Amino acid sequence: MDELQGEERLERPKVLLPVVLFIATIITTVVAGALYQGADILNAPSTLWTGVPFSASLILILGTHELGHYVASRRHGVATTLPVFIPGPPIPPMIGTFGAVIRIKSPITTKNALVDIGASGPLSGFVVAIVVTAIGLKLSTVMPVPSVTGALGLGSSLIFKLITYLTVGTAPEGYDVMLHPVAFAGWIGMFVTAMNLLPIGQLDGGHIVYALIGRRHRAFSTAMIAALVALGFYSWTGWFVWAALISMIGMWHPPIEDQEAPMDLRHRATTAAAIAVFILTFMPTPFYIV
Repeated sequence: MDELQGEERLERPKVLLPVVLFIATIITTVVAGALYQGADILNAPSTLWTGVPFSASLILILGTHELGHYVASRRHGVATTLPVFIPGPPIPPMIGTFGAVIRIKSPITTKNALVDIGASGPLSGFVVAIVVTAIGLKLSTVMPVPSVTGALGLGSSLIFKLITYLTVGTAPEGYDVMLHPVAFAGWIGMFVTAMNLLPIGQLDGGHIVYALIGRRHRAFSTAMIAALVALGFYSWTGWFVWAALISMIGMWHPPIEDQEAPMDLRHRATTAAAIAVFILTFMPTPFYIV
């Protein structure tokens, strides 16, 4: 028997559009992965397969993240769409996708449900990203740092540094780790996790903050936007773009139906875990010019 919320039966999500966009995203991320490998896919189409490891790793992380939200929503009787992947340009520095989303279509009733739905995505995606990163770093090589200028460098989060140390060790002076495409997908997965856990608006981190502080969430989100702008001056200018995008989307959060019921101990632990993951994955300077 289908699960009921009150007297409403959860609608069966529409399948066609998510499937079409999923297939399109597989194609664009495979192309992106091949181009990052230096493949000449126009003159040698067979080299397209070199993009499969990157594509499969990235889609696994993003898909696990969104399925976490989806399963938690259904468990709490909240109607949602299926996870929808968004294909993007496959030409570097783009990665062939703008990520994946689900849309919540019915009210969330309690703080416990809000924490479950908000945290389940980044926590589950984070676990997969750790495994993918570890495998990818094992496949990576330590090479002399090329004497070039103007190249795009990647920052390292605390967790990425730790996994690098455990799998590769410490690179000698003048050397660095040349990331295998699977490791690059893991890096992206951790970056996406941190961005989703920003405690602002209706991002995953915003859901968790709303469960913690309720209607003060809007003022807190405004303060976090100011913090992103400050980071834009002192570290990565891309924070200006993030601050603008989040401001345009809006910092309002829909109220939950039961504002009074307290969060139980298990969900407080889930909140603490989400905060820890944010600290481990956040990078003040995710990109820089060498």
